[in-house]
Amino acid sequence: MNQQGVRWTSEQVLALAPDDASRKAGNRLGAAGPWAGAGSSGSGAVWGLCKGSGSKPYQTIVDTTGPAYKCSCPSRKFPCKHALGLLLLWAADEDAVQVSTTPDWAEEWLEGRRKRATDKEQSDAGEGRSAKRADPEAARRRAERRAGRITAGATELEQRLADLLRGGLAAAEQSGYGLWEETAARMVDAQAPGLAARVRELGAIPGSGPGWPVRLLEECALIHLLDAAWLGVERLPEPLAATVRTRVGLTSPADGPPVRDDWMILAQYDSSDGKITTRRIWLYGRKFGRMALLLSFGAAGRSPQQALPVGLMIDAELTPYAGAGQLRAELGDQFGAPAPITSPPSGGPTAAALDAYGRALRDDPWLESWPVTLSRVIPVPTSPGWQLADADSETALPITPAALDRSGLLKLVALSGGGPVTVFGECGHQGFSPLAAWSEAGSETVPLI
Repeated sequence: MNQQGVRWTSEQVLALAPDDASRKAGNRLGAAGPWAGAGSSGSGAVWGLCKGSGSKPYQTIVDTTGPAYKCSCPSRKFPCKHALGLLLLWAADEDAVQVSTTPDWAEEWLEGRRKRATDKEQSDAGEGRSAKRADPEAARRRAERRAGRITAGATELEQRLADLLRGGLAAAEQSGYGLWEETAARMVDAQAPGLAARVRELGAIPGSGPGWPVRLLEECALIHLLDAAWLGVERLPEPLAATVRTRVGLTSPADGPPVRDDWMILAQYDSSDGKITTRRIWLYGRKFGRMALLLSFGAAGRSPQQALPVGLMIDAELTPYAGAGQLRAELGDQFGAPAPITSPPSGGPTAAALDAYGRALRDDPWLESWPVTLSRVIPVPTSPGWQLADADSETALPITPAALDRSGLLKLVALSGGGPVTVFGECGHQGFSPLAAWSEAGSETVPLI
């Protein structure tokens, strides 16, 4: 390891790109030609001056411990193409980006980051004292008013479901999507965005292909279960009650005890409902064997700002949210620059993955999938798709249809070469979605998404 710390791979850099256009533009700037005054520090900073269309070069700096970015270009993307190009140059050419003295313009930004971090710690401490002085009675009344609106919405939704079943599932295809969009809007008015999202999914099922009535009935049953759980939430055990509150759309702060560990960054991917882009980052604590999920959100057309380089490991504190499983967490302080993952997370056979998902469903019946690591599995073609078969037994897990459309499947097959591999992914009722893999002989993380 050099003085600056581990240098990322180009694949890890490009995984931070907000979109394909930025990825392509960053690749074009990943050579030494456009850059002057490039350098790096022992504390994780990388900087450089990039020649642009104007008379003055763009001042670009990246704090890899965040990561965080600053560029004098007018782009509103994070990271911009110049930050991506600088990181690609730093990753590929040690001679072009050597350890050197930090220039004043870069040091000014770094010092500002350090000051803001200190101010935030002091502000958080002050907010904690203010919260103790806040009027708890007023907060209780606000919570009761919102709970009353959600209860009214859940009651109305129960009536809609009863009407649907009374009229027969076949009628759902005739009524069209408009009825469910109206119902979803009513759930938004009731301040229950979680219920609204499930209702919108319900409206997309009729006429969606063979077997849609079965899928519609299953989703109706899950929504009814969530309604019933909310209407009787005060009688539930607290972990399950916290899960129900989260599922209907009540947010709560990350208030569990912070967990410091060497967190392995296993996967990062985005999904969008047309209005909000959701980024999921999966982490695994090497010391305590705990999974964690970082969620961040961006408005339509814009990627979330939080991004971490897959395949590296960070010494950091994570604060978990309440709820069954306590997977979701908030990233806190980081201690030092990222380091490479030296070995994959511990895993097990496919049967153990199914057991883990089953146990998680007991605590959260609305769970779509659960993070697991499969060890010594082989990708095997079947009709009509693929499966991951245990090398040491006769059991296997089907790969989800959505994963079959990704180029990651080809990477996985090539990495395996017919031999066993370790695969991290999400195990759910539709099968297994592979997100990252390791060969039996190597420690390099291969992202599959």
